[in-house]
Amino acid sequence: MLEFGYSQWLNTTIQGIGGGQSVPTLKELFDLSGKVALVTGGSRGLGQEMAEGLAEAGASLMLLARREQWLTAAVEEFRLRGFNCHGEVCDVAKPDDVRRAVDKTIETYGQVDILVNNAGITWGAPAESMPLEKWKAVIDVDLTGAFLFCQTVVADMLKRKSGVIINVASIAGLVGSTEAGQHLAGYVAAKGGLIALTRELGAKWAPHGIRVNAIAPGYFPSRMTEYVFEVGLAQIEAQTPMGRVGREGELKGVCVLLASAASGYMTGTTVVVDGGTTCI
Repeated sequence: MLEFGYSQWLNTTIQGIGGGQSVPTLKELFDLSGKVALVTGGSRGLGQEMAEGLAEAGASLMLLARREQWLTAAVEEFRLRGFNCHGEVCDVAKPDDVRRAVDKTIETYGQVDILVNNAGITWGAPAESMPLEKWKAVIDVDLTGAFLFCQTVVADMLKRKSGVIINVASIAGLVGSTEAGQHLAGYVAAKGGLIALTRELGAKWAPHGIRVNAIAPGYFPSRMTEYVFEVGLAQIEAQTPMGRVGREGELKGVCVLLASAASGYMTGTTVVVDGGTTCI
């Protein structure tokens, strides 16, 4: 009798969750057709890779970057591949630029379904001699810039009671570093703050149908890691259980997961993609 009662409850609950509809297929869960994704720092490197994944899953793109020459090249490349893509020059640390970029996205596509806060900079100097203006510059872009976009985009999402925000953090926000030549106090503080902000906004906006999650990559080849790899690649690989740094394509699947209905019960969490570095 107890088992029968549980089965009735389970069936009723499933029907309630799905509105009486059938459970989506795996392909449907990852499908982003009809969605609009705004990607900051989307013209090169990891940002471009994640934008590519979103477009391959069916999303229309608005790419943002500080430098027009990189942005134009990325937009043209994506259009040649058949993706629906536009671009805007934007400094994420400037509130007016943020507002203009969001307004342009809504003007172009009608809405913003997915925000990927990927834009970031760093400055290497020992904490004891870090120039204050460099500290502020990193915080302004990596943390405040992400907050400004969350704050600006969420107005549209709240109206529709739907939306996804993905903050690109780093394992630097989770653990300290011992690699030779690394002095990243500002970057570490910003990424740690971004992970905390993800938890806070995830909790606050979940009742409104908005999910906020983060990705914390480990070491991937990029402009930001060029110097670190030159002086400390062997040490990094030795400290990584998988024995290597990240490869091209190993982030875009995670981004699509967090952007899609496949992660519909996830919010406020940080997905670590680091070859096992932070598990030891």
